[in-house]
This record gives sequence, structure tokens and C-alpha cells, in this order.
Amino acid sequence: MGIAKVTTNFQVTIPQDIRRTKQIKVGDTVFFTLEGEKVDFFKMDRKTIIEECSGIWKEKISGSSSDYVRELRSEWDKREKREMKK
Repeated sequence: MGIAKVTTNFQVTIPQDIRRTKQIKVGDTVFFTLEGEKVDFFKMDRKTIIEECSGIWKEKISGSSSDYVRELRSEWDKREKREMKK
């Protein structure tokens, strides 16, 4: 584990021990996920991004995809308002 600081360009350096453990190299693609207040990421092979992501929406969507997008954007708005109050 490690700690990194966000730069003015919103960039973060992945700590060396994590890069070594996960074999992350310059030019690799990482996939970010958000669950509640937790942000996670993992290394992706460009060839498998579609395979890894296919079907993940099925469990998340209770109506149409448009309804889900509206709900997601509403959550973003709420999160932004909370952050602005801090």
C-alpha cells in the first residue's frame, strides 16, 4: 500500500510496490470503478476490456438503460453538492 498526492492536473502516481505487484508499466490501461465512496482500479489488457465489462450492467439496471443513466447522473449531482459544502 502507499499514499499519493493528487497534482494540479488531477494525476496520481501509483506507488512503486503496487506497480511491481500488479505489473503495471508505462502505457498500460487501468480501469476505474466507483462503489459508494470507494474508488478502485485494476490493470486492463486492451483486448479484454470488452470481455471484462460485458454483462456488468445487467445486475445494476432495474429499468431501461436511460433510467439508469438518469439515476447515476442524479447521484453525481448529489455528490458534487456534498463536496461543494465542504
